[in-house]
Amino acid sequence: MKFGKWLKRQIEQSLLEWRDQFLRYKELKRCVGAIPGGCPPSPLEEAEFVATLDAEIDKINSFFLEQEEEFIIHHRELQEDISRALGRRAAGLVTPGQHKAAVAAIRREIVDFHGVMVLLLNYSSINYIGLAKILKKYDKRSGAVLRPPVLDAVLEQPFFETETVSQLVRECEAMLEAVFPEAPEGQAAARRDREALAVAEQSIFRNTVAALLTMEDVRAWSSTRGRHSLPPLNLPDSDWLRSFQMIPTCKDHRGVRP
Repeated sequence: MKFGKWLKRQIEQSLLEWRDQFLRYKELKRCVGAIPGGCPPSPLEEAEFVATLDAEIDKINSFFLEQEEEFIIHHRELQEDISRALGRRAAGLVTPGQHKAAVAAIRREIVDFHGVMVLLLNYSSINYIGLAKILKKYDKRSGAVLRPPVLDAVLEQPFFETETVSQLVRECEAMLEAVFPEAPEGQAAARRDREALAVAEQSIFRNTVAALLTMEDVRAWSSTRGRHSLPPLNLPDSDWLRSFQMIPTCKDHRGVRP
């Protein structure tokens, strides 16, 4: 599958309100195609291409940082919600049924929150791959050597520095464990509860599983690693998410080598 088609599929699997925030790969490819093959671009042509690329990177950074800030705030709010729910139960201010309903609502929110954060990590990976691909095309078409310095700069961009969001994902999974305590009959029963809840949240869940599998795959496409390779996937134990192979969306991208 051509990279452009693969990218289009990834964007379609993202959240609707995010779709305009991805790299405009098709438009950039059109700019590259306008360069006469084998002829070095003029300084003006190269400057225009770099300016277009910088505008795209600024757009991606702005969106990523906006989402990251919202995640930090929402993470704190969820921690407060859990503390309040546990405090009310300890103080006897709610009935067992009311506490169970409150915890169920928090669990649903955590599952959705976890999924959206994973989607943002995938957003980062997809845009980086798109930038690397279009720069490779530009250098091949023009004979320039633009890719290494631009990617060196991208490695320092906020959207590539994903450790804060990755840490929030890990902490979110810790919260999931806190509000999904081991069932009396054992961990298997608790896992079934988690999975049943996740399946009920398929609006985000489907795309989350697809994103996890995509992130794993794109890091396996190259057998060698270098400065411009994507960093290792440093997510916590999400096997309970990856286990839902029966969902068609999870397998749509298999075999793709953009």
